Amino acid sequence: MTKKNKQIAAILLIVVCLIAVIPLFLVKGAEFGGSDDAGSQMISEIRGEEYEPWFTPVFETVLGGELPGEVESLLFCLQTGIGVGVFAFFMGRFVERKKWQDKQAG
Repeated sequence: MTKKNKQIAAILLIVVCLIAVIPLFLVKGAEFGGSDDAGSQMISEIRGEEYEPWFTPVFETVLGGELPGEVESLLFCLQTGIGVGVFAFFMGRFVERKKWQDKQAG
């Protein structure tokens, strides 16, 4: 990696960190809630008490109640980890295939 590429990478890394951190300090008193809660509140405001959900989540019917927030977070992180693993596997395969093809051609 050349010195210029290292400088560009460092600058981009700093910009990404600033994009992630600056909003936390600029927005005072803001509540960071999930989209599920915001959607439920909006439906309640629009439809009131006449709203009836189309279905109940599978885990709620099996367990007889809502999952604790920690379990929901665990399942979400597990799903994310599996997705990243599959994505990284195929990206690695494509990179290695390209290297192998370049080696065979050259």
